[in-house]
Amino acid sequence: MNKKSIAVIGAGKWGQALHFALSQKQKCFITSRTKKEIENFVDLEIALNCEYLVIAIPAQEIRAWLKKNFIFKGQKVLVASKGIEASSGEFLNEIYADFVPEDNVGFISGPSFAAEVIQGLPCALVINSTSKKLYDEFAVFFPTFIKTYYSEDVIGAEVAGAYKNVLAIASGICEGLYLGKNAQASLIARGLVEMERFGNYFGAETSSFLGLSGAGDLFLTASSTMSRNYRVGLGLAQNKPIDDILKDIGEVAEGIKTADAIYNLSNEHDIYTPIAKEVKLILDGKSPKDSLRDLLKHWLFR
Repeated sequence: MNKKSIAVIGAGKWGQALHFALSQKQKCFITSRTKKEIENFVDLEIALNCEYLVIAIPAQEIRAWLKKNFIFKGQKVLVASKGIEASSGEFLNEIYADFVPEDNVGFISGPSFAAEVIQGLPCALVINSTSKKLYDEFAVFFPTFIKTYYSEDVIGAEVAGAYKNVLAIASGICEGLYLGKNAQASLIARGLVEMERFGNYFGAETSSFLGLSGAGDLFLTASSTMSRNYRVGLGLAQNKPIDDILKDIGEVAEGIKTADAIYNLSNEHDIYTPIAKEVKLILDGKSPKDSLRDLLKHWLFR
């Protein structure tokens, strides 16, 4: 293993932004399924030989990728994906537990559009791990324009990072229906309550939803066309087919599959998640206006 070396796995916009940030203080490798003209792009084998790995591949692909490619050799892993596996309902930390010891893995959360990170604009991120030592080791890699914080609440970060994408779709629908800023603010606020309720069921700490991981990332993602999930919502409000929406975006929108996962978990555990439920139903073909009517009946004042 190449000691003290670091590599980003996944060269989408977020992976490239993290590679840019981490390259400010040291050499950072990057790799992906297809070769790209990026400085220090290497084959996967070279990247996997680094001691520190930042994995930025889509949440729904992680289990299959780990099974095919990953052999644990003492690497420290920082997960930059956000989502819940739709096929199993498992959180990412549960998936990684089969491949990496708990104290060797951490999860990034917080408001961080890739387009701004790659410009070197300031932001704050949380590294969530059971190991403070792991946080200390990764924190030194980040440039001065990124402020890092530590949290032990891995499940809180996971729920927040996944749930905010679903709420961003809802917010985009709200904007696309021209319902006004009052409605959008109400939706986001009640969405935060819903996110906390869902997270608390699985043992998350309320403080995670009031900080960068929850409110911070939600407010960002649910209020800007820079968010791909928000743009999914705008398209749904215009009754565009989901395949056409994704073709226009040209990237993975994690909120789509995550909506399925949250819907199924909520039904299984009897958790009240009306906004996520309606997003799921709209993705399945329900009229956004019918969803609005049903939400106004059930959730605004509860």
